[in-house]
Amino acid sequence: MSAVGLGCMGMSDLYGPADREESIATVHAALDAGVTLLDTGDFYGMGHNELLLNEALRGRRRDQVILSVKFGALRDPAGAWAGTDGRPAAVRNFLAYSLRRLGTDHIDIYRPARVDPAVPVEETVAAIAEMVQAGYVRHIGLSETGAETIRRAHAVHPITDVQIEYSLLSRGVEARILPTCRELGIGVTAYGVLSRGLLSGHWSAQRSLSPGDFRSFSPRFTGENLHRNLALVEVLRELAGEKGVTVAQLAIAWVLSRGDDVVALVGARQRARLTEALGARELSLSADDLALIERAVPHGSAAGERYAAPVMATLDSERPSSTA
Repeated sequence: MSAVGLGCMGMSDLYGPADREESIATVHAALDAGVTLLDTGDFYGMGHNELLLNEALRGRRRDQVILSVKFGALRDPAGAWAGTDGRPAAVRNFLAYSLRRLGTDHIDIYRPARVDPAVPVEETVAAIAEMVQAGYVRHIGLSETGAETIRRAHAVHPITDVQIEYSLLSRGVEARILPTCRELGIGVTAYGVLSRGLLSGHWSAQRSLSPGDFRSFSPRFTGENLHRNLALVEVLRELAGEKGVTVAQLAIAWVLSRGDDVVALVGARQRARLTEALGARELSLSADDLALIERAVPHGSAAGERYAAPVMATLDSERPSSTA
């Protein structure tokens, strides 16, 4: 798997309008640049993202692409969130639709987007394991799961990796989740490495958001929280300038420095942003560099939670036993 993967959510959902042709061109540019991991979810645009990837991957060798698909998040016709379904029957149903929309006979990493509190994780993982045995899935992953849940899932079937938010502004994974993954030999796919644009170096307090943009509801992008977070970015900008790189490249390189078992997902929707992000692969950070970066953005310095309170309450990864 490439050290940097492409997160495709924003090409279909939650970050405002995206250009279809530019999105497909960005996927092509990523593959041509050596990116092998493409991450999607069956609920991104209610299937739109999978269909988009189907189109983008036509004519490409299937064995040169690692498709990571999340499932289980429920939506209503207005696009609102309606819970999570991790029942075994739902697993098989979601998978059937994803295979058809993606135009493939298998998914490389299949994972529940969130833990269904009404279904033991063992049952969900066992259902995916049946699909592994049937050849429809290659590997099983998890998303936003706490340490104890990871252990329970891994006892049913080997877990390949855990996808979780991990950036300079979101380091809760370091307490128990990352050590647990390393103990069990499980990789980590870090999403939100630029904290949904906050750490990109391109955000400003004056930027307006289109209707439906997730960030208009995110605590880190509202009121005084936004100003405090952008002040941290300005300190990073000084450090980046001294190294002749961009803020985004510095932030992504910091995530890549966490270890060879950590893959960074970048959510680029345009080729220019992709090119900038991939430049982080060439940036080597010394111990002194890392110390300066972490002094500029200390652990716990982010203003505001990464999701609104009702959503935070649903995250298995945010249970006190997972982060203490």
